[in-house]
Amino acid sequence: MTRSRPVTLSAHLENELAAWLRLTLTPGLGGQAQRALLQTFGLPQAIFKAGGSELRAAIGDKLATLLANHDADADITTALTWASEPGNHLIPLGSPAYPRALLDSADPPALLYAKGNVELLQQPMLSVVGSRNATRQGELDAEAFSCHLSAAGLTIVSGMALGIDAAAHRGGLKGRGSTIAVIGTGIDRIYPARNAELARQIAADGLIISEFPLGIGPLAHHFPRRNRIIAGLGQGCLVVEAADRSGSLITARLAAEAGREVFAIPGSIHSALSHGCHRLIRQGAKLVESANDILEELAWESVVNPITSVDLETTPLSAEELNLINVLGNSPCDLETLVARTGLTPDALLAMLLPMELDGRIASLPGGRYQKLN
Repeated sequence: MTRSRPVTLSAHLENELAAWLRLTLTPGLGGQAQRALLQTFGLPQAIFKAGGSELRAAIGDKLATLLANHDADADITTALTWASEPGNHLIPLGSPAYPRALLDSADPPALLYAKGNVELLQQPMLSVVGSRNATRQGELDAEAFSCHLSAAGLTIVSGMALGIDAAAHRGGLKGRGSTIAVIGTGIDRIYPARNAELARQIAADGLIISEFPLGIGPLAHHFPRRNRIIAGLGQGCLVVEAADRSGSLITARLAAEAGREVFAIPGSIHSALSHGCHRLIRQGAKLVESANDILEELAWESVVNPITSVDLETTPLSAEELNLINVLGNSPCDLETLVARTGLTPDALLAMLLPMELDGRIASLPGGRYQKLN
């Protein structure tokens, strides 16, 4: 078995990336100051050739001193070595590989660390977010919606957290749109550890990105910053489950402020994880009951000729699902009747009905009724 050889960076590219790294690795030099320097001098290499008085005029004495005195050589060497490995990429602002969607956002990061298929950054995307402490039904909804949307060609963007994020990534991986994970740590760190296998799958078949330097751990204030990238990448943002005080609501707000569509799945009035979604709906988010509601709102061409993922098409029905199809018969049937006919609980039935609906085997009708499709 042959081992993959590291990618050799040209001297010109290495010098260019080293300048971008030096700019972004300077502590205390945030996005606003970085953009001020770029607007004044152009590329980072020109920034570091500028005189002290010019730098002070652009960003003030304190930041100019930090920029001139910080020694980032060791971290730059580490990052360039990482970028030389197969599948690893450094993507500076202005690079052809930089996602166009982020250029329209209020605070685009100057440099992205990426691992996987960077071509996904140029594809149409949809953000899917929700609670870390999701219900089983919420996870099923997130995975089924994401699978259907990915099958239609949308790349699913989420934050690789437990709960809804992880379910959205699993669904995205099943379709041709795949998935992008935006993480709040250095890209060489896996957080949470329980998502280690999922991270490996995304790196192999999707893409992981981060704006944070290598080695950075899970600092609390990084995750709200991560959320702005999730919001900025998507054409829209779907919230599956969210409590009243939730980071998902922050992502939805950022998406709305960036002019993106916001979608929310309603839930029980008795569930705390429905309160955030209901608040979004009252504020103008589109209530969605199926993935096609989202595709229609986005005027997505796959609505005309829906594409179902191979995984869904080829997944055989279980004995319970076959029984449910038979119980439905040819006439519309409500959930209460299905409970009586099957002996299953409402939660168990709902967990079966949504994937079967997205698979095109049944349809949901007004009044909470379901019908078998031929």
